[in-house]
Amino acid sequence: MPSNYFSKLRRPLGLSRRLGPLLGLLALAACSPFGLLRPNQRLLSRVELQGAEQADKERLLALAQQKPNTQFPLPKLAIYQLGFRFYDSVRIKNELRDLQASYEGRLKAASADSGKLGQLLAQRERKVNRKQLALEKGNAIMRLGEAPVVYDSALTRRSVDQMTTFLHSQGFFRAKVAATDTARYERGRVARVLLALGRVLPGKPDSLDAAKRYRRVTLTYRIAENQPFRYRLGSPAIPDSGVAAVVRQGQGATLLRENERYNEDLIGQERARLETLLKNAGYYDFRQQYVTLEADTSYEQFTVRLRTLIANPGPGQGHRLYTLRQVRFVTDAGVGRTLRSAAGDTLRRAGSAGALRDRPNLGVRTDTIVTDSVRFAAYKQKFTTRLLARKVLLRPGQRYSLGRTAQTQRLLADLDMFRFNTVNYRKVPDPPTADSAGTRPSTGELVAVINASPSPKFAETTEFGGTFVANLPGPFINIRLKTRNPFGGAEVLELGVRAGFEGQLTRVAVANAEDPPLAVYTTQLGATAALVLPQFLVPFNTNRFLTRYNPKTRFSLSETYVDRPEYARSNFDVAMDYIWQRSAYHQYVFSPFILTLVNSSVSPEFQERLDTLRIEDGVSLYRSFFPLLEPSFSFTSLYNSNDFNQTRDARYLRLFAEVGGVTRSLYQDALLDKAGLSVYDFARVSADYRRYHRLTPSTFFVWRLNGGVVHALTRTPDPLTDTNEFFVPYDKSFFAGGSTSLRAWQPRRLGPGGYSPTRTVNNEQVRDFVTEQPGELLLEGSVEYRFPIYNFIKGALFTDFGNVWGLQERKNQDASSSEFGRYLRPGAQFQLNSFYRQIAVGSGLGIRFDFTFLILRLDIATKIYDPTAPLADRWALRKFDTSANPIAFNLGIGYPF
Repeated sequence: MPSNYFSKLRRPLGLSRRLGPLLGLLALAACSPFGLLRPNQRLLSRVELQGAEQADKERLLALAQQKPNTQFPLPKLAIYQLGFRFYDSVRIKNELRDLQASYEGRLKAASADSGKLGQLLAQRERKVNRKQLALEKGNAIMRLGEAPVVYDSALTRRSVDQMTTFLHSQGFFRAKVAATDTARYERGRVARVLLALGRVLPGKPDSLDAAKRYRRVTLTYRIAENQPFRYRLGSPAIPDSGVAAVVRQGQGATLLRENERYNEDLIGQERARLETLLKNAGYYDFRQQYVTLEADTSYEQFTVRLRTLIANPGPGQGHRLYTLRQVRFVTDAGVGRTLRSAAGDTLRRAGSAGALRDRPNLGVRTDTIVTDSVRFAAYKQKFTTRLLARKVLLRPGQRYSLGRTAQTQRLLADLDMFRFNTVNYRKVPDPPTADSAGTRPSTGELVAVINASPSPKFAETTEFGGTFVANLPGPFINIRLKTRNPFGGAEVLELGVRAGFEGQLTRVAVANAEDPPLAVYTTQLGATAALVLPQFLVPFNTNRFLTRYNPKTRFSLSETYVDRPEYARSNFDVAMDYIWQRSAYHQYVFSPFILTLVNSSVSPEFQERLDTLRIEDGVSLYRSFFPLLEPSFSFTSLYNSNDFNQTRDARYLRLFAEVGGVTRSLYQDALLDKAGLSVYDFARVSADYRRYHRLTPSTFFVWRLNGGVVHALTRTPDPLTDTNEFFVPYDKSFFAGGSTSLRAWQPRRLGPGGYSPTRTVNNEQVRDFVTEQPGELLLEGSVEYRFPIYNFIKGALFTDFGNVWGLQERKNQDASSSEFGRYLRPGAQFQLNSFYRQIAVGSGLGIRFDFTFLILRLDIATKIYDPTAPLADRWALRKFDTSANPIAFNLGIGYPF
């Protein structure tokens, strides 16, 4: 047999080996599920909703008590069938009986040893629960899938009732819902063609074919909305004139509008709004139960006359306003004292009467200070009361306000000084009346008691993780030490160190340039120090007015050292930031001072590569490895309404602007002559927008658009070439590719534009997949569908697209050359008439292990369209799993966006 016979078969065999499991699963999905049904049972295969024009279709479908088995992205019924093939309930019952019998003997033998007895009981419970779970819900494969949904007409009737109730609550008082189920399943076009061929070709008829057609149920809900009822707002009926005045002043914020469709959800929200409005106006005892929105449908056809009624607490009684008599702040409260704060004296220590008699000097909090009318009490005051007083928005003489109470708690929590803080109110008893004709005062009084329990002074956090780049696992460790209140002003001092290894492809250490690139490790070391002050450090007093925005000042130092085969590079950063919160979701950061010092050492081989890029392609990458000084200032706006585990329907928007080197003319020449430091001026702007659509409680569709521009403001002299050129610092450039960018490309290796980077090997030009490709313009995006697989295991299907381009690409200056005036890197310059053809596209799938406190992520991606490849090879999927399009594995912590 010829030696090359197997080499010819290797590719088709490899392809079949990769696609075999998928084809097997598809074949299983095509198998009939009727074998899982009992006689007279039918499989629900489709649910349709017809007639809903104005009502919310998604909410109506959510009320359906039965839904077909999930087919996308995984055929859950087919997976259940696969597991059912290996399921034996009789065997599991026998194993369960044997298990219980074996543990009965072991428990009797260990009855004298309580420790061993407890261990055996825990083991038995764990194993019995596992067997019981298998009996009730099937084996692990069955639980990964879904049992067939057996059609139940009783559940259909219940769904009709719930849909009708929902439509009535949305103003469709005359709506009707009907459900029809049919056992005839409409086949697809391909199935109908095959059936027609089967009728033409001779064959043995199957008497069960007709019966099988009736075992699939299509359920259709037909909705007749009819004309909806709309609001007519009547005058409110509020016997308490004070309450009426507050409601009248806040009427502009009402959620109910004239002539809008009736909606019970909005009515409930309006009741909650009125409760909050009145509590913020001083009505401490006010409750939502006092608010009634009376609906009258007899007023006019298809009209609901809506009238707001706010009842009094009782006959002849009005709602009472409350003001604050005193504000107390206990800065060292314990849990027990906080729970008893409403009944006892918060200025005394909890304990028995006898203990306090024995040591009376320890009973009273001796350190009580009054600052800005707030009484601070502690056994030993450890915090600056002047600062804490600015975080308390409550003052004696104010009316009670629910909003100020919640904001005070948020401001104290943002200090990161206290494990918890509570704000409780105690009513001050009314003074006794002089005689029977005395009247009770119209205004009550409250004592506000703030209890805060200090957090530990020191906190240490250790993080272990890893990356997977160039087929090498890269471990890293990050240790952070936090010190709270080191100087008594509620400051936070943070120290951190980081060390890690990351895989990388390199050719520098390869003796033969024709050999494949080596996978080597790079070393990354870092140290940070930051001091956060809970106020703006400015020469004028603005903190009182900015308190509600939670102002902070941060000073930070950091050192990052990277050792790679090509170069060693260290970055030393000094920064000062002003941070404030517009809301719980929106934060601003203004950095008036950022100074970065960069120092590098380059290997001879890499220096040769940099020189080649400079001479042949006009790439200024070589300038990034000179000693640099980067002074700048920046502004960041960050809005994020999501949580850590990204389980909300949310938005994310980050806007960033930075300008550097604007004053370099004052010191540029002196630094270059005496210290060899170059200074560049630049402007950098970026925007990152993300949208999280919650389709169901466990499935999400998310997308992201990210872009940025960096531009050199003026030319910089280059002593190496004796020219003036536009230079952008390497750290300020944009890159594409990697685990949080286009995941089908290696980190920082995509682009620029449609230019194909090359290198010379044996006098031949070959594609360069190793050199990083900085750009001055970034446009990229991602779409991702996230879904559950099993328990804490989640899945994702994603597509990434984007690229980086140059904005100040160099042109050929040789007048004698035929390429004079053309770009040295064709396709790298951003141009409006061609950039859309240079958008790279990659797709893949991911597995996420969501442990709530930690999310481990593995993404597998491949290139779909590669604009940097030769024209005939740009559809990279044709070269799947080759050197031009290898499968990319990305291992990371957290979601990519």
